[in-house]
Amino acid sequence: MIDVAIPQIAQELRLARGQVAATVGLLDDGGTVPFIARYRKEQTASLDEVAIMNIRDRLSQLRELRDRREAILASLEKRGLLTEELRQAVLAADSMAVLEDIYLPYRPKRRTRATIAREKGLEPLALRLWGQEDFDVELAAAGYVNAELGVENADDALSGARDIIAEWVSEDANARREIRQFFWAEGTFSSKVVSGKEAEAAKYRDYFEWEEPVANVPSHRALAMLRGEHEALLSVHIAPPAGQAISILNQIFVTGENGASQQVRLAIRDRYRALLETSIETEVRKETRLRAEDAAIKVFADNLRELLLAPALGQKNIMALDPGFRSGCKLVCLDPQGQLLHHDTIYPLLGDRGKQESAEKVVQLCRRFQVEAIAVGNGTAGRETEAFLRGLELDPAITVVMVNESGASVYSASDVARAEFPDKDITVRGAVSIGRRLMDPLAELVKIDPKSIGVGQYQHDVDQKALKERLGDVVGSCVNNVGVELNTASGELLSYVSGLGPRLANAIVEYRNNNGPFPSRQSLKKVPRLGLKAFEQAAGFLRIRDGSNPLDASAVHPESYRVVETIAKDLGHSLDQVVGDASIAEQIDPRRYINEKVGLPTLNDIIEELARPGRDPRQEFEPFNFAEGVNKIEDLSVGMKIPGVVTNVTGFGAFVDIGVHQDGLVHISQLANGFVNNPSDVVKVQQKVWVIVREVDLERKRISLSMK
Repeated sequence: MIDVAIPQIAQELRLARGQVAATVGLLDDGGTVPFIARYRKEQTASLDEVAIMNIRDRLSQLRELRDRREAILASLEKRGLLTEELRQAVLAADSMAVLEDIYLPYRPKRRTRATIAREKGLEPLALRLWGQEDFDVELAAAGYVNAELGVENADDALSGARDIIAEWVSEDANARREIRQFFWAEGTFSSKVVSGKEAEAAKYRDYFEWEEPVANVPSHRALAMLRGEHEALLSVHIAPPAGQAISILNQIFVTGENGASQQVRLAIRDRYRALLETSIETEVRKETRLRAEDAAIKVFADNLRELLLAPALGQKNIMALDPGFRSGCKLVCLDPQGQLLHHDTIYPLLGDRGKQESAEKVVQLCRRFQVEAIAVGNGTAGRETEAFLRGLELDPAITVVMVNESGASVYSASDVARAEFPDKDITVRGAVSIGRRLMDPLAELVKIDPKSIGVGQYQHDVDQKALKERLGDVVGSCVNNVGVELNTASGELLSYVSGLGPRLANAIVEYRNNNGPFPSRQSLKKVPRLGLKAFEQAAGFLRIRDGSNPLDASAVHPESYRVVETIAKDLGHSLDQVVGDASIAEQIDPRRYINEKVGLPTLNDIIEELARPGRDPRQEFEPFNFAEGVNKIEDLSVGMKIPGVVTNVTGFGAFVDIGVHQDGLVHISQLANGFVNNPSDVVKVQQKVWVIVREVDLERKRISLSMK
């Protein structure tokens, strides 16, 4: 299989066969995508993660095709239907659709109209009509009249023969291919409201009478209409013009102008919709959904990547507040490792007395815990709480930051949170999550099911297995790209490290709790059940600051330590001197150290790491402030230009947080002065933008914005 798959994948993805072959070999040997992309550049000729994932996914599809092909051949052979011609056709099928078309005439069938006609002995008549020679059709049909079999007259005989012919047409691989292509070229995706459900279907009003080419329907519209159909509010149909489709079939199968040819025409006309159109519509509908789902999943994945790689404030002493009005603000203080030091409740928005007492407590706690930054959740009472804090006479060095609290409530009620804080209520856990998200969004968000983070579109309408796998790829890519501090990382964060997973991650945490911090990467091998393969895959992505070996704080893989030691010796320096000194790194000639195991790509990566060991690839953290005096939707006015943060990007536009507890929508038509094909080409999640208020609907709490 591999010999067959490799050239096909190479051709489809426009890669060299050697690159594909090496990647497939590494994947089959248990290599993860991040590991292969980072530490096996010599074998793959520096393929990136995207290319490797494309190879992996296409390989999986081809292997699925192989397995189905083998199952079909076995079935045909077992039933004595396998001819050499059929075998070659099955082996040549390059897609699942083509393979199933070939197999369709030979599949075990349920009892159909064609089956019943055969039971009445009408197949010889059908074969004669199929040949389309010039003969007296009525006379020939009269010879098949048999009352005992239910063939009362010649018309009955001809009707049954046409049922058989219609089945042959619908099962013909060439016909199915032509009609399938016609569906995509000329088919329309249409929807109508179900009669009597106009009021119930109000949210689908745009689709009450909708039609557009199936090849061009955007994913968000396709998924919206299909959701409406699932809720029995819309009727959805996909089809090209029936008359033109029938003409295509006539061109394929009608070879004469006689009575027999007319029967073939009738068979095609009368049974096209029931047999072929319905079957191909099912296929096209499935493919349309898959394409729409894939596009929606990509949107979700892209947004999630931007969110996970948002700038991190870093390890600071943090105060975090989960705001509220009457119930007060839950306040927590965290150390630089995110450990809970103190929790309290203040009431700054409940009268002058509450404000005064809250002010005194905040000032006192800031001094006591040497607070360096304050995180404020952006939910209910968030802007009011922010204004309260900014009005205090705090140390100017203390940064007050509004933090997107999406997901904090999910974390607070999760098993992870309960295990971490078994004696604390959900409000304390939520405030902790807000503070930690400011410190390191990636480390905190990995504890939450990605679907609960609040980005993307139609995430509940797509294939959940595909969504989970794609988002898992994104989280894993981000985690390994940033690197993980071995001695402080949570089990959830460690589980995404290349080669680990939940079981080994928990084993690492347990070993760390029982034995203290890991002094080196090599000591990781002492963890029970963590074998050499897992160590190979994981080690380069784990960091140990202030460990016994300075290279353990870098992305240099332990397998390359000896090379670095040789470099240091040649330069007349110790490892401690080499690691972190950019001027020394500049003196290294990588070509001197190329050998059969270490090539130029790896050596260049090593030199880059020596200059800036353990560099965080995320952008520098920059505080952001919303417009003063704009705290609620009522404060907005048309024409107002205000700052905002992009919270979600969809196929139809972008949602922007402008500090009023309700995100505004920048429709795709308002993202730029020119035409925008894809909103993600213009904006990204977490991007800071300036927007103009176009419309405010107070009743429906909708805000229309523009970036033009």
